[in-house]
Amino acid sequence: MAKILVIDDDRDICVLMNKFLSKHGYHTQECFSGKKALEMLEESDDFNLVLCDYRLDGIDGNEMLEKIKQIHPSLPVIIITGYNDLKTAVELMKKGAFDYVTKPLHPEELLKTIQQAIQSAEQESEFVPSRNEPAVNATPVASAQHTSSKEKPKHSSFTVSGEYIFGTSAVFQQIVEQIALVAPTDYSVIIYGESGSGKEAIAQEIHKRSKRSNYPFVAIDCGALSKELAGSELFGHEKGAFTGAIGQKAGSFELANGGTIFLDEIANLSYDIQVSLLRVIQERKMRRVGGIKDIPLDVRIIIASNERLWDAAQKGKFREDLFHRFNEFTIEVPPLRNRREDIMVFAKHFLQKANESLNKNIVGFSPNVEEILKNYVWHGNLRELRNVVKRAALLAMGDVVDTKSLPYEVLNYQAQNEEPVSEPVHHPVVEHFAPIIEPPKSNSLSYKRPFENSLKEASIDLEYEMILKALKETNFNKSKAAKLLNIDRKTLYNKIKLYQDLNNR
Repeated sequence: MAKILVIDDDRDICVLMNKFLSKHGYHTQECFSGKKALEMLEESDDFNLVLCDYRLDGIDGNEMLEKIKQIHPSLPVIIITGYNDLKTAVELMKKGAFDYVTKPLHPEELLKTIQQAIQSAEQESEFVPSRNEPAVNATPVASAQHTSSKEKPKHSSFTVSGEYIFGTSAVFQQIVEQIALVAPTDYSVIIYGESGSGKEAIAQEIHKRSKRSNYPFVAIDCGALSKELAGSELFGHEKGAFTGAIGQKAGSFELANGGTIFLDEIANLSYDIQVSLLRVIQERKMRRVGGIKDIPLDVRIIIASNERLWDAAQKGKFREDLFHRFNEFTIEVPPLRNRREDIMVFAKHFLQKANESLNKNIVGFSPNVEEILKNYVWHGNLRELRNVVKRAALLAMGDVVDTKSLPYEVLNYQAQNEEPVSEPVHHPVVEHFAPIIEPPKSNSLSYKRPFENSLKEASIDLEYEMILKALKETNFNKSKAAKLLNIDRKTLYNKIKLYQDLNNR
């Protein structure tokens, strides 16, 4: 039976808490002063949880929390406060509180928070040795909210699904604080950030820290939903609702009931689906496509976009009333190029993952490689960095990643975009994996090869110049260049290969 220490100078509250928690199978011990409670904690280590009022005679919740953590670093503490102050809440979470609850207390919500705290502490006890490891070695189950070391790390460092870690920059520390603040609520959250910056991982962390963590987290890429099937994917359908509907299907909202649904790139949803989504938010119920019965919903909605939804609303691409429904809390995820101090933290983490996958033991990066990685623009953000590190680990011959293992576009970024180079660094093995156009010897976009004069060859020359110009405008990001040229990425690669073959003749 779990044992809970209740600290409150209001004796009536203690009596009520004792009755309520005893009824649900917990053993409680009351204490009416902070000083006496600290003495009890010094003498005993058999408490599983502390419920502490924020305002006690002679000591406040912040000081009480610090002293409890000094005595028992891994003991979860829930602070009870009558003031819903955001600054206070952030300070409490930073100092190690598992959660905070505001008065008047809602018994069922409090009970669920207590259950989560005790369960989390039991799980964390199995991973105590990893708590003081650097961010690169953080285990997937580690959570900044439940750090069990004596002193909470200056910067949170934890992974989501073994793939994502939070960096050490001040800007990411702010994101961690925002997550800690909004997670216990039921607010809708908008996450803004470029593709590959980790928006879904942040949504997962919000869910993991919320009171819905024992229920499903369902992620949907709205950009991948066709207009015809989006309604079925989100809300489900009944048998015979449309051609091909051979059976009943539950939609993503129904599957996420009780938990959290994450809608990535939500601006891509059609107007009709936005109307249906607005009804779901307003009425907290939905109806399957072709159905006649309303299904009650209790779902937290987190959305993400790489464009400003307010701007999209002003252009008529996104419903303004839907934007206002979602706009309860916003988190900005900065691109990797704007927080260069995080680049090597992530790079080392991805290298560790690559070592595990390839059964290698590469210990790190050469100083030159570190400098190159820090100065590259990373248009694909974490996703691009991860892929570059994975490929470099595969090509590395020694126990350190050197420049020979880097892709041409990363290795020659400065040369391609800032200054002409006389002898660009060249590596044939990397070229085999990613064909490129060599940068011209001058700043001119006109780069003629020794072709015979003919209409066909003139057309190839003009095409080359257009592709080279598009690559320069996008910092040699081939995906963006292909989009700018209105061709697909495979076509772009084939044309680049053609120019290489012609140059080699």
